[in-house]
Amino acid sequence: MSEIIPNSIAEDYSKFVPFTARMMAAMRARETNRDDRLFTDPFAAQLAGEEAFQQVDLRLTPQDQAYVTVRTRFFDDFLMGTPVGQIVILASGLDTRAYRLPWPPEVKVYELDYPEVLAYKANLLKGSSPSCQHHLIGADLTQPWEDQLVSAGYASTLPSIWLVEGLLMYFSEVQAHRLLQTVSNLVMPGSHFGLDLINLQSLEYGPYQGYFQFGTDTPEQLLSQYGWQAEVVQPGEADANFDRYAEPFPPRDVPNVMRIFLVKAKKVAQGTEIGG
Repeated sequence: MSEIIPNSIAEDYSKFVPFTARMMAAMRARETNRDDRLFTDPFAAQLAGEEAFQQVDLRLTPQDQAYVTVRTRFFDDFLMGTPVGQIVILASGLDTRAYRLPWPPEVKVYELDYPEVLAYKANLLKGSSPSCQHHLIGADLTQPWEDQLVSAGYASTLPSIWLVEGLLMYFSEVQAHRLLQTVSNLVMPGSHFGLDLINLQSLEYGPYQGYFQFGTDTPEQLLSQYGWQAEVVQPGEADANFDRYAEPFPPRDVPNVMRIFLVKAKKVAQGTEIGG
């Protein structure tokens, strides 16, 4: 979706792959090279390209980089923590979890993103084979996509795990609610949902002002509208630190703070149809 791409770089790289996705890959590669790494991504450096490493150094603080590392590990643990046979990753971009996590062979991993993004990644990783049953589905997530997922083999009558990472803040409010409604309609009770959200004040964050469009101060309430029971932490708190996050966010009752939320939710009810 909408990303900040330096003009000098956009002309040199495929216009279909957001440059920030390459920067995320560069940070995963950096983490992989650490002796105390929180995860291993042997594909990240190839996907990133040298210029992404340079931009990480120019544009991102150590705290920014720690956040990406913590978020990656947090959702790795989330995905591997529940034995479910269907995994759906929306706006997967240059995510390599289908390749690098130890999935049992019967697990089906569905990735949805723009066709060109998925083709770019598949081409670079064509010499590697995931242990899971891997399905790439080209789709614009602002348009109807659920039929494509079902046609690829996804079964809404079976438990599933969903991941939406680094996406909803770029959606309009209408688009965000529509996606949450669509996901909620496609799952059965007992399914799981992982996502990251920002609060309303973060919509005014300088570098991303105009790009960030959707936030919430009450993620638990937002998810409950759709029948999800959510557990919410901020990066740096006990369940989202991993001895890596140096500056935790203040408690949530402290006003006038830009916040990021890491959410794990379980489907417990049907939810309410949200208009818009």
